[in-house]
Amino acid sequence: MLIGFVVLYLVFSIAIGLYAATKVHSASDYITAGRALPMVVVVAMVFATWFGAETVLGIPATFLDENLGGTISDPFGASLALILFGLFFARPLYRMKLVTLGDFFRQRYNRPVEVVISAAIALSYLGWVSAQVVALGLVFNVLSDGLITQPEGILIGAAVVMLYTLFGGMWSVALTTLVQMTVIVVGLLWIAYLVGNMPEVGGIAPVVEHAAASGKFEFWPPLEWAAVVTFIAGLLTMGLGSIPQQDVFQRANAGRSERIAVWGTVIGGALYFLFAAVPIYLTYSATLVDPAMTATVLAEDAQLVLPTFVKIHLPFYAQIIFYGALLSVIMSTASGTLLAPSVTISENIIKEFMPHHRMSQKKLLWITRSVVVAFTGLVVFYSLWSLQTETSIHQMVENAYKVTLACAFVPLVAGLYWKRASNRGAGLSIVLGLAAWIAMEFIAPEAVLPPQFVGLIASALGMMAGGQLAVEKTYTHA
Repeated sequence: MLIGFVVLYLVFSIAIGLYAATKVHSASDYITAGRALPMVVVVAMVFATWFGAETVLGIPATFLDENLGGTISDPFGASLALILFGLFFARPLYRMKLVTLGDFFRQRYNRPVEVVISAAIALSYLGWVSAQVVALGLVFNVLSDGLITQPEGILIGAAVVMLYTLFGGMWSVALTTLVQMTVIVVGLLWIAYLVGNMPEVGGIAPVVEHAAASGKFEFWPPLEWAAVVTFIAGLLTMGLGSIPQQDVFQRANAGRSERIAVWGTVIGGALYFLFAAVPIYLTYSATLVDPAMTATVLAEDAQLVLPTFVKIHLPFYAQIIFYGALLSVIMSTASGTLLAPSVTISENIIKEFMPHHRMSQKKLLWITRSVVVAFTGLVVFYSLWSLQTETSIHQMVENAYKVTLACAFVPLVAGLYWKRASNRGAGLSIVLGLAAWIAMEFIAPEAVLPPQFVGLIASALGMMAGGQLAVEKTYTHA
């Protein structure tokens, strides 16, 4: 019966996506929802897109395995990225009336810069979308008591998300997200209330006290060079690497005004940070209610602690609420993160290699939808491969932003705020950033200064060198 309710929910989500397709009349509608969305929808999209599988399953698992400091990349770094984007990037980008973030790099620099950075942005989504699909496979496996294997669940989950994203695009993401955010917030708060009333738990305070006594709230690293650098890297890899991303830009850009673009992103980021505490509370409560079960599941996969606890210890109606909320969490993130790279590839890579006089809006829309299908295939392949390598959901999301930190962050910031930013500087920034990052991944992946930060430093040096060369060239001509 539980699976039956889940199936009904999936069918409902697909139906919303198909309804959203009636609002899509051009590629612009598909990508930006006509830039007509109100504040509440933009906030819901930002919150629900980032409140994904890693928030409900990955972050609490890391908290149990390590401590609060282990979650520095997410939710701390992720929230920082959203708030910084809203305060410093949303307004100037919104005013440029862009369709994608890749368009900025073409307008500010040139087409080669646009194509290379757009490819890097699209590549970064592979890990993020795959993390959501792996989580869907995990949920289907738990729900069916193993009748549906995790690989089979991955195929089912990917197909569902692809279907309702394929036809409605950004309108589909907006409408389904509004429903899904409601389910997420109401559902998880209700589950938290039920768990708090269990005699072994006794409310929020005993859980916090127990976690504190166990050292789980240790946050700051030891005052040692290696530990401090690792801590800062964890914060800034996601905190800065997530800023040059199509999904963040797309949500801000879909707002109907500058104010909505700015504050919708900031409020969504703040809500994400605050609400990320709820799954941590629920998962740690499981260790108090059933220590034996928790120890057994932790030995297998810490990500299974919360769903297993709910299935064993909560009444049937609560299971429906929890798994509905969990599916909402995963699918809202998966749909948005599947659309973002597909749009970037079609708009900023494929389109640039086709004759523009033949590229109608209808044809571009067809190409974008075709890329959604193709990218879904890549996601399924990477998801199945991650099962073989035993890569956790949290790690998959953390790794996603290394490439954009190394090659896209500096050109974006410099392009908006540094007058000397030039085509030469952007080119050097990309080449040096990528070369340094990739080289360090092979030479010293476990070095004190992480490879992606070596790439970030090289990228900044490349941009400054290019700017200086441009000044010297101007001075020589004068």
